[in-house]
Amino acid sequence: MTLLSHLRRLRVAAPLALLVAAACSASSPAPRVEPPPAAAPAPASSGAPGEVGPTGLLSEEDFKALHQLRADKAPPARGQTVEVAGTKAYLSLPRDAKPPIAGVVVIHEWWGLNEHIKHWTDRLAEDGYAALAVDLYGGKVATTPDDAMAAMKAVDEAKGIEVVRAAHRFLTTDARVLAPRTASIGWCFGGAWSLKLALNEPELDAAVIYYGRLVTDPAQLKAIKAPVLGIFGNQDKGIPPEVVNDFDKALHDAGIEHEVLRYDADHAFANPSGERYDTKAAADAWEKARRFLAAKLKG
Repeated sequence: MTLLSHLRRLRVAAPLALLVAAACSASSPAPRVEPPPAAAPAPASSGAPGEVGPTGLLSEEDFKALHQLRADKAPPARGQTVEVAGTKAYLSLPRDAKPPIAGVVVIHEWWGLNEHIKHWTDRLAEDGYAALAVDLYGGKVATTPDDAMAAMKAVDEAKGIEVVRAAHRFLTTDARVLAPRTASIGWCFGGAWSLKLALNEPELDAAVIYYGRLVTDPAQLKAIKAPVLGIFGNQDKGIPPEVVNDFDKALHDAGIEHEVLRYDADHAFANPSGERYDTKAAADAWEKARRFLAAKLKG
């Protein structure tokens, strides 16, 4: 059985499991906090000719099922660890691809470089990109909101900018990649850092921001040279619609090519391991992000 078939069997079993879980937890609903990190290691493709990898061109339902794999059922991650500016990063390359390969800097949520972010990195690789996930926490992975908040507050901005710019430089200079075009993508904390990279790296060709903290001063945004795709949820209380509107207007006033997508969803709606996950919104947002990246990096 291929991994893709296994994932689709999980999709059939998932509704029953969810009903059981709901019945067990009905008397004590979970508090609304940031979605917990995924627990399973990132699966890798078997590499069989013509087989689509488990984190690549899958439906959103399949990507969700991937997050339900138990650790003992998941094969090793398909990527490899590399060093970037004195920190560890996770590099995932397209199968059988040869340089030059368009590159994407992947920036984690406030949980850190966990398995969920590796799933995303592998997914981008299956879509034809050299994807490099940075680690702004120095190897720490948070499992509680308090730990995540502490890790996020401990990040030195100057060092973080050095790391994400070094990741961009890695993609353009590493012999396995030699990226002719590059983009950044991040979620939550990483969405803010995707914007920071765009503000600080004039050679970046595109930036995707999933519900990250924003800059709304047109004078600051004029430093951006890359087209921007912003993806937000109208139910997000941390980054409410009025702030998104200000960001949209500021980008327009700064003369930055951009598109802002708004969904009837909450913060972190694209994370299948979180309670705020919205399959429909996540699927639509990812399809639009794929088209955006393809147009800017492969067009």
